[in-house]
Amino acid sequence: MLTFPGKWAACILQTEAVSVTSMPQDHRETISAMKAEIPRLRRFARYMARDADYADDLVQECLARAIANIASWQPGTNLRAWLFVILKNVFRNDKRRAQHDIAYRSRLEQDAPAYSGADQHRHLVLSEVQDAFQRLTDDHREVLMLIAVEGLRYEEAAEVLNISVGTVKSRLSRARSALRALVDFHDPDPGAETV
Repeated sequence: MLTFPGKWAACILQTEAVSVTSMPQDHRETISAMKAEIPRLRRFARYMARDADYADDLVQECLARAIANIASWQPGTNLRAWLFVILKNVFRNDKRRAQHDIAYRSRLEQDAPAYSGADQHRHLVLSEVQDAFQRLTDDHREVLMLIAVEGLRYEEAAEVLNISVGTVKSRLSRARSALRALVDFHDPDPGAETV
């Protein structure tokens, strides 16, 4: 597994064709700002890939593409959203190439962690919510991940997903409703004795 910040810093600080010292000051500042986004990129990549090593590869490719195309980023715009779009495109392009690779899908299913029954109610609820989340459509999971977990504003999520703000709000509302419907919350009986 990759260590932080060593390997990531090396990825950000230099590419094959361009070194940081030869870059304009504003590009160096942008690269410095990219470093701060690495934890969010990794979390979003892990959500999409559901595999930590693959997620790290996606983030590394995202950062390499961002640095290679740093001149196309416009200062004053949302760097995080720009990086998320690159990451999402890297992931989608990778998925298109591997669409018919059944061996890859089988490996992901085999590597999925097995959850044992939890003794505490909150662990059961969390497990139930995780299972329900995985049963949501990709569109619903994406919008919930970006807004509820990553804390993006509607406008930022719309930019990342390349849809209108109204569609984001609608999709988020439907995603929340679907998640509520899938999760079977049973309040403990207040009159029941606890052991």
